[in-house]
Amino acid sequence: MPYSCRKGACGNCKGRVLAGELVVGTGGGGHEAGINAPDEHLFCRAQPASDLLIAPRSWHRIDPDARKTYSATVFRNQLVASDVSILHLRFPTGVRARFAAGQYLQVILPDGQRRSFSMANAPHENDGVLLHIRHMPGGGFTSSVVPNLAKGDVLQIELPHGDFYLREESDRPLLFIAGGTGFAPVKSIIDDIIKRGIERPMTLFWGARAPAGLYAPDVVKKWLRQRPSLRYEPVISAPVDAAAWSGRRGRVHQAVLETFDSVQDFDVYACGAPAMVQAVRTALEDQRGLPPPQFFSDSFVTESPAAVV
Repeated sequence: MPYSCRKGACGNCKGRVLAGELVVGTGGGGHEAGINAPDEHLFCRAQPASDLLIAPRSWHRIDPDARKTYSATVFRNQLVASDVSILHLRFPTGVRARFAAGQYLQVILPDGQRRSFSMANAPHENDGVLLHIRHMPGGGFTSSVVPNLAKGDVLQIELPHGDFYLREESDRPLLFIAGGTGFAPVKSIIDDIIKRGIERPMTLFWGARAPAGLYAPDVVKKWLRQRPSLRYEPVISAPVDAAAWSGRRGRVHQAVLETFDSVQDFDVYACGAPAMVQAVRTALEDQRGLPPPQFFSDSFVTESPAAVV
């Protein structure tokens, strides 16, 4: 039953079968995907053997008129780090897209395959989309196609997808944790919060292997001017010379643990590689009292294994 990453890694499709039969396959692994009950399954790695009645852990109502396919033209392709491109796509004149801050789109390749990328722009900037794309080793699209995209090239995209968006019914403080290009949907959400004047305390941890991986310093500086109460904690995991980096070092989830004795009263939004997201979830739920319903995540699944950052 295809949903979200479709590989059993992100855990967004987990739930229980209330009636009917299911043929369970193998995937990203129960522990990695946050499966912690014997009667839970990853539905994207399973096939129905009969009519089913299921109880997903979470669900959201989809506006059937919102998801559409668009022809998007490359307006700018900017290399902002040795392995990260920011791709700015524009829609035809007069065309606008509807999406929630934090959601993602799918690029439809000529052979019908799809690649998913979070939108980094806020919903009010809806005449196009902004994508932060890491060039993955061996990635046919991210490493071979994206670097060669030029102004005027056209891509077919479908949006919106995903349930990584701000839960506005809550007034709890917000803790954002991003790894690498997992910064993209977090940027969309924070831009939207500031634009709409939503007043909730915000803390952002952004982890990368090297300082160059924190590729949008001007964006963060702008936020700090607009919302001085925002707390920003950049974290580097790879060894670097002290002259090149004087900030936090280590894994991003460890930095969060070092900062907070409890996150029981926070809403936590984490985005990045599956291993990072799961490390954050486990650390905060097991060691800092985070109630599971207050954890929201989006895992960036690739063809290559991704490390914790």
